[in-house]
Amino acid sequence: MKSTFVRFFVQTSFLTTCLLALALPASSLCLAAADPSLPIVADDGMFSIEIYPPQHQLVVKNHGKKIKTYPVAVGNPSTPTPVGEYRITYKGKNWGTAFGPRWLGLNVPWGYYGIHGTNRPDSIGQHLSHGCIRMRNRDVIDLFDIIPVGTKVTIYGHILGDMRHDPRILAEGEVGGEVQLIQTRLKSAGYYHGVCNGKFQADTTAALKRYQKDHELISNGVVSMAVYQSLGLWE
Repeated sequence: MKSTFVRFFVQTSFLTTCLLALALPASSLCLAAADPSLPIVADDGMFSIEIYPPQHQLVVKNHGKKIKTYPVAVGNPSTPTPVGEYRITYKGKNWGTAFGPRWLGLNVPWGYYGIHGTNRPDSIGQHLSHGCIRMRNRDVIDLFDIIPVGTKVTIYGHILGDMRHDPRILAEGEVGGEVQLIQTRLKSAGYYHGVCNGKFQADTTAALKRYQKDHELISNGVVSMAVYQSLGLWE
């Protein structure tokens, strides 16, 4: 049976910056927008960065006008590059051979992600990283010199991953955008009262078990396909 993905996209403009879930009810959208752990970032800087994982492309804009395009490597399916809107919060040099000569850190709430160089230039143009955005060393030096701390970074894609495959089965200990989405849904339904930080910890497990019990699902604290379907995230 062909599954239909519930699609997510980031739409940005000066007046409206929204992360929209097509199947998300209005109450969930309000909560998602209000929660500080779902990064909805105002476009108030001179520069901005847009990353398109399927095209392995990083675009730099100046006041909305494209000025540079670089090829990049992005996360593989098991460790995807996190979709959403973030900020450059740190710039560093020479973190180690694997990270190349420059690092630009992102404020992803559930882990350490950044834009950096590489000692594997052959990986550029492929899905081969552990979630970070890899650049050629000469390119990341160029980017580092242009981009200030605070720059908005938009990573486009589907929160649940590649729409050609089923979403991940999630359990305690997992991290990522899918976990954050589950937390947001459980919060909007009144089951989860913590911070939607993309970290699947004991409080998320307890909330999920209560939801499963009330909806006649197996109460094991695991996000199965049945849970995705019950939450309206998969058909």
